[in-house]
Amino acid sequence: MCGIASVFSRSKPVSERALELATSRLHHRGPDGQRFWYSPDRHVGLGHARLSIIDLVTGDQPIANEDGQITIVVNGEFYEYEAIQRDLATRGHRLKTKSDSEIALHLYEELGMQFLQHLRGEFALVLWDGKRRRLVAARDRFGIKPLFYAWHDDALYLASEAKALFAAGVPARWDEEAVFHSVSFGGYQARTLFDGVLQIPPGHAMIATAQHHQLTQYWDFDYPLAGAVPPAASDADHIAEFRHSLEDAVKVRLRADVPVGVYLSGGLDSCSVLGLAARHHPEPIQAFTLTFEHAAYDEGAIAREMADLAGARFNPIPIGQSTLADHFADAIAQAETACANAHGVAKYVLSRAVRDAGYKVVLTGEGSDEVLGGYAHFRRDMLLYNREGQDQATIEELMGWLEEHNQVSKGLLLPDGDTGPLDGVRRVLGFVPSFIETFSSRAMKFLPLLDPGFLARHASDGDTFGILDEVSVRSQLAGRDPLHQSLYLWSKTVLANYILTMLGDRMEMGNSIEGRVPFLDHKFVEMLVRQPVNMKIRGMTEKYVLREAVREVVTDTVYRRQKHPFLSPPATLEPDGTFNAFVQDMLRGPVLKSMPFFDPKQITGLLDRLPTMEVGARTANDQVLMQILSLCVLQDRFRLSC
Repeated sequence: MCGIASVFSRSKPVSERALELATSRLHHRGPDGQRFWYSPDRHVGLGHARLSIIDLVTGDQPIANEDGQITIVVNGEFYEYEAIQRDLATRGHRLKTKSDSEIALHLYEELGMQFLQHLRGEFALVLWDGKRRRLVAARDRFGIKPLFYAWHDDALYLASEAKALFAAGVPARWDEEAVFHSVSFGGYQARTLFDGVLQIPPGHAMIATAQHHQLTQYWDFDYPLAGAVPPAASDADHIAEFRHSLEDAVKVRLRADVPVGVYLSGGLDSCSVLGLAARHHPEPIQAFTLTFEHAAYDEGAIAREMADLAGARFNPIPIGQSTLADHFADAIAQAETACANAHGVAKYVLSRAVRDAGYKVVLTGEGSDEVLGGYAHFRRDMLLYNREGQDQATIEELMGWLEEHNQVSKGLLLPDGDTGPLDGVRRVLGFVPSFIETFSSRAMKFLPLLDPGFLARHASDGDTFGILDEVSVRSQLAGRDPLHQSLYLWSKTVLANYILTMLGDRMEMGNSIEGRVPFLDHKFVEMLVRQPVNMKIRGMTEKYVLREAVREVVTDTVYRRQKHPFLSPPATLEPDGTFNAFVQDMLRGPVLKSMPFFDPKQITGLLDRLPTMEVGARTANDQVLMQILSLCVLQDRFRLSC
């Protein structure tokens, strides 16, 4: 994995200084060297900060094709690249490196924009086609790797992180509407919190010329229509198909020219990855696990048991409230977005520990919940909209069980309290997914804290869900099972904008660590979307097919345990702790007062009331405070104007 930057100027030569500043700002993504390329007319520049994983000797970028007409920079990994290298060689291509990145360059030569269909992995790339005088940029199917862009001063700027665009001269300003939508419904697919700074959506490519630019979609989930008769298959057939596909996704991600470790929690996802990886790794795998002081959030004992079963070396990384306080600002500056819990900060510290242990690559379990319905709100959707012949009394009994056994998810993954008007969502979809209800209930807690003027300007946005304006409802949602609709919308918002940012790439690459995500292998996902809904959720058992497919390689504890979201202990649980003191100081300080979004008196009043609240209320309000605190950090670090 690396950091990439590019400038395409329509009217004047590219500023070398601007490109170098942007690339230098990505040093944490690529500490092993920086290189640059400029077109002969100096209207295009490509920058690359390298983290060497594959081909440690000859894999420097940018890379040009044989006649020098096409040049590319890549952030990411392409799997099964060796077979493609051999095929390209038989077609007469002369590869300059042994790296996986170079295959994209020559596949583009052969296939034009269809080259993206042949890339398997996590990636973002930019290439300049001198023959056609066009710049091509693309992002992987799920948004694992980030790619931001902005037009400024008649030039197109692209980079792996928004802060690199700011370093190059793109103005750093808040996007007020995006901020409101972020605290209400989790953000957009293409917009960011920053005015004029957009991101190439997952599964999309951009083509830019001196006259225009356009975005095209090259991949989507394509869930089957509800009621479509699948090929006759038994549960055993589906489980075997699942196991083969997931094991292959894990196996190909073990390929590296440096050691590979695994992030391990007590959850089914990471335990499955470790269990399968151990079968294909010649030596004991290093497993890295976060541990917390609060028992309700600590999974260390479960993870240790799993590591013992897999023959892995267990490396616990203890995280206390003072650690979260010390690293909160750095982690949020890396994420460039708002968090609802300090779990991303914990992942940032974990990645640093892995780097200090001498590792550059880890396999992770992210993405499983998004494609298998792992979160509690997906099970709620099944109860409400996939009743499978159950009577109302049974539904109510199971709903009560779900809430009782998922207290930590209330307000975060399950609705808590009143919701706002959601008629717009209901009109479009015919129902309201439970996660949208949850976000709406959290937004209601925000409303009293917002600046009256800010609220008045955006209150009319409250009954809409912005992502519905960015996806094809007709081709991807209409006629699909409600659970599949919920999975799709969650993947288009929370997966790319939050999970893969706050718990994935940005926390890992902030410490020069490459995270690989087998559950987001597109071949695996394309298999999974075709399987029946009841293979994902069966009764109150989430991720049913995964449990059965990996039963022999995980502990019985993990096999029988229901989903527990990865969270760090809220700051409000320790009123006298270091982290809570950090929260209090920031939210009572001058940075909050300088922002146009919140009413400082209302927030001070909430902070004053916290000690009198019962634990559940404090935990629910902690999610709100974390988002406000995150925005304060971004204001402080990037000096954003309005």
